[in-house]
Formats: sequence, C-alpha cells, structure tokens
Amino acid sequence: MRRLLRNPVRLVPLGFLVPILLGTALLMARWATVQHQRPPLVTALFTATSAVSVTGMAITDTPNYWSGWGLLVITLLTQLGGLGILTAAALVILVVSRQLGLRNRLLVQAETAEIGVGDVARLLRRIAVTVFACEAVITALVAGRLFWAYDYAPGRALWSGVFHAVQAFNNGGFALYSDGLLAFDRDPWVSLPLAFGAIVGGLGFPALFEAFREWRGPAGWAVATKLTIWGSAALLLLGFLGLLASEWTNVSTIGSYDVGGKALASFTQIALSRTGGFSVLNIADLQEESYPLLIVLMFIGGGSASTAGGIKVSTFFLLAFTIWAELRGEPDVTVGHRRVATASQRQAVTVALLSVALVTAGTMLLLLLTEGVRFVAALFEVTSAFSTTGLTIGLAGELPASGQLVLTVLMFIGRVGPLTLGSAIALNTRRRLYRYPQEQPIVG
Repeated sequence: MRRLLRNPVRLVPLGFLVPILLGTALLMARWATVQHQRPPLVTALFTATSAVSVTGMAITDTPNYWSGWGLLVITLLTQLGGLGILTAAALVILVVSRQLGLRNRLLVQAETAEIGVGDVARLLRRIAVTVFACEAVITALVAGRLFWAYDYAPGRALWSGVFHAVQAFNNGGFALYSDGLLAFDRDPWVSLPLAFGAIVGGLGFPALFEAFREWRGPAGWAVATKLTIWGSAALLLLGFLGLLASEWTNVSTIGSYDVGGKALASFTQIALSRTGGFSVLNIADLQEESYPLLIVLMFIGGGSASTAGGIKVSTFFLLAFTIWAELRGEPDVTVGHRRVATASQRQAVTVALLSVALVTAGTMLLLLLTEGVRFVAALFEVTSAFSTTGLTIGLAGELPASGQLVLTVLMFIGRVGPLTLGSAIALNTRRRLYRYPQEQPIVG
C-alpha cells in the first residue's frame, strides 16, 4: 500500500476499473432495459467499459435496448469517464513533474505550459469549467435545432441535446438513434456542434489552455502544443479531402448529395472518426479504400491528456519529425526551433510499437475466434476499440461473447494503457553513472 501511495500513477487502472464494475452492475438491473429483462453479463460489461472508456462502441441497438434509466447510466458513466480521464491526466502530470529531478521537472513544466505548477484544486476547477461550459453550448445548439426544426417536444429536445453533447465532448459515440446520426448528415446545426465538440475535447487541456491563452503568439507555443494543434488541423484537412475523393461517386454515402452536402458530411465524419465515434455516414457502405484512411486516423487519435484515444497526434508527428531528421542525416530532431529530447523520441517509438503489437494481436484473436470475418473488418473493429473511437461496421454486435470480450479488454487497455505507460516511463527515467562502449549495428 505504501508503494501505491508513493506512486499513485499505479492507481489509475483501478480508478477506471471500479466505475466499470459499478456500471456493469447497474446495467444488469431489469429496469435498465426496455424489456425489463436482465441483459447478458458480457453485454452489460461491454457497454459499461465502452461508456467509461468513452469509446461509444455498441453491440446492441442502444435506443431500443436500453431504457431511459439505462441511457441515463450510460450518460453518467461517459461523463464520469471523461472527467476521470482529464483528472487522472492532470494528476499524473503533477505527480510526474514533482518526482522527477529539477532539470527534468523544468522540462516537463515547459512542455505542458502551466500544467505541473500551481495547486491541484485550481487546475481541476478549470478542467471542470471547460468541460461543462462546452457541453452547455453544444446542448443549447442541438436542443434548439431539434425543437425548432424537427418539432421535438422541449423535454425530448433537451434530453437529446444533453446526451449527445456529453458523448461528443467526451469523445464517446453512443447515439439515441438506431442508425447513428445519419438523419443529420446534411444539417450543420446538429452535426457541426457535435463535430467541433469532439475536436475540442480531443485536443487535450494542456494544448487547449495554452492555445487559448497565447492565441496571438503561436510561434511561442510549447512543442507539444504545436504538434497537437497543427497536427490535428493537418489530419482533419487530409482526412476530409481523402474521404471526399473516395466517396464522391458512392451513391450509398454522399454520391447523390450536392457539393455542399458532400463537403459537410465528409468533414463531419472525419472529425468524428478521429476521436468522437459518431457516424453520419453508414460505415458499412463506405468504399473499400475509405477503410484504411479511417483506420489510420483512429489509430493516431487525438491530443495527449484528452478524452481521445489512439497513440496521440503528438506521438505520430514526433515520429514523423524523427524520420525526417534521420533521412536528412541531421544529428538532432527539431520542431519549431526546439530540439526534441532523445528520451521523448524513444518514448514515442515505444508507445507506437506497443500499440501496433496490441492491434495486431487483437486482430489475430478476432479472426481466430470468429469464422468468416474479413481481415479489414476485424482490423477496423479492433483499431476502433483500442483507440476508443467507437466506430463500427456492424461486426461488434455479431461477434461471439469471446470476441466481444477481446474488444472489451482492448477498450480498457486503449484507455488506461498509454496514460500509465507514459507516466511509468517518465518516472523510471534515471541517470547512469557509467556508459558502455558504443557500437553501430547495421539497420535495414
């Protein structure tokens, strides 16, 4: 117990496991389903894990399977999971920054702006205010649109607005409609607030706070903020253009829309595919070449210390800068006139390769446990679960219980793993008093 208290980072997995088990127990109650029958244990566990890990992947017809009370439990679990992720990330940064040596501590504080200094209460208060303010704005826009344009009753419009606002900002993906958000793919007053909510929630509060505070001087942003903000913008643009080109003539998705409708649906789907998990297009009807695009975007995910999953934008672009420096024969990796520490490069490689290994192992397990599943479909579902995105082509609900348990474990690992891994690597950093002779083995 003393070791846990000295290193509270190890309590992070327990902090997510407890609400998952509690949510499973609540969803196992008869009143949680429309039919007032106890759902199977795997269904309740899968749904609770999906909510707490803010994945949003469903193996049931959410609005027709879960009762109002069940949907309320899912909403609360998603909100708890989102706040828990942000709080855990904040506390991990604070713990790491205080347990490192003075030199490394200053580096951590420089890279995370004001995170790592000041009192915990003030930091958590800012996080809570940011979350609830964004969710309130999204709720007002969506509920108002449903009330005025779709003739929803005030109570129903407000409930739908709150539910989807919580899911969007926390990068969940549960929807109150059996076909996702397909009915709103060309309605900017519904789709765009949800898309921008997912984008903001997926940036991470270190980057978000610094960008807001120093919006006039982006050149002075920390490297992590630059990689997250500009990297996210680049991925959104490239993903939007790629999906638009791929689906332009596909009448099952956007082929029959006008230019404005095609652009809106493509942008919204890409914004939600990276982190949010909502679907404004029928994922199962996409062109074959669209799947690799979405798989890559899901795998990269969003910003560090955010509600988004994946290996993180900063990790991906740090690897890209490392490769570029190596190709040019440069001794140092530089980003915006800043030299990146070798330790950060090693951490990025570690996170990326371990994530590739987990996705590969999960895909192999899914193929072994399920007959007749296409490789691309298995890879898509596994990547979506591990990256806590939540998009599905419909395979998750058709898997046997063993396959669904594989996805459940991947959702948990995908949410908790990168956070604890990153902090563990940082806390285990130590200086040796000696160095071995150097050799340069042949690579490639």
